[in-house]
Amino acid sequence: MSAAERRDIPTARRVVVKVGSSSISGDNAHKIAPLVDALAAAHGRGTEVVLVSSGAIATGMPYLLLDERPSDLATQQAAAAVGQNVLIYRYQEALRPFRIVAGQVLLTAGDLENATHRSNARRAMERLLGLRILPIVNENDTVATHEIRFGDNDRLAAMVAQLIGADALVLLSDIECLYTRPPDEPGAVPIPRVAYGDDLHGFQFGSVVVNSVGTGGAATKVSAARLAAASGIGVLVTSADLVAEALAGDEIGTWFQPNPEPAAPAATGPVRTAVDRMAR
Repeated sequence: MSAAERRDIPTARRVVVKVGSSSISGDNAHKIAPLVDALAAAHGRGTEVVLVSSGAIATGMPYLLLDERPSDLATQQAAAAVGQNVLIYRYQEALRPFRIVAGQVLLTAGDLENATHRSNARRAMERLLGLRILPIVNENDTVATHEIRFGDNDRLAAMVAQLIGADALVLLSDIECLYTRPPDEPGAVPIPRVAYGDDLHGFQFGSVVVNSVGTGGAATKVSAARLAAASGIGVLVTSADLVAEALAGDEIGTWFQPNPEPAAPAATGPVRTAVDRMAR
C-alpha cells in the first residue's frame, strides 16, 4: 500500500531511496556509512529497500587524475567503469557489519523503454528483494550515450519506483526541503507539502544544475517526484544528512502526496524461477 503520508514510510513494504553524487563522493565519501546505517535499519524492520545511487563518474575521477567532471563521453564512460567498481565495494564494506549483501543493477533508458528488457529488469529486482538482497541501481554510464541517457538519476529513481511498485520514494538532496525559489534568494519559503495536482508554476525551482561531480537540482527532483506521485507513490525530498529521519517518518523535507486513484500498475508479485519450479 502506498505511503499516503511521511509517517507511513517506516511501515512501507517497499521503498526506493536515491542519493546523488555530491552526497557520497569526494570529500563526502565518508557519508556512505550513515546512509547505509539508515538503510540497514529499514531493512531490519522488514522493509524491502532499493538504493538508486549516483556517483560512479565522480568516484572514478580521482583514479583518472581528473579534477572536474569530464565533458567528453568516452572519458565519462572510462571514469564510470572505474568508479562503479569502487562505489559498490564501498557500499558492500559498509553493509558487511549488518550481514546485508548488495546486488548491482545497471540500467539504461533503453532498458526501461523496451518491454522485454523492462520485464527482465523487474524480474531481477523482484528476485533480489525476495532473497533479501539490497539492490543498488545506477545508470549504466559505461554504455549509455547522450541520446539515450535518463538525464539524471532522480528520473531513474522515479522510473525504478514505478517498475517495482514501490510504496514510497525518498529523493536525497543537499538541502532539507524544496523552497518556493532558490533558498539563497530573499523571500524563499520552505514547501512542506505538495498535494497531488497542485499547480507549482508560480515557484522557481531553477534549471538543471551541472556541477563538478554530477547533474541534477531542484527542478529535476520536482519533475521526478511528480512522475512518481502520479503513479500513486508518495515522495519525500530532503537532505542526505537526514536519511535516518526520513526513513523513520519524521516531519521533514517536502512531501509529494501520491495520486489517490492511480492507474493499475503492472503485477509486481514474487517471480518464480526455474530453481523454484524444480523444487516443487
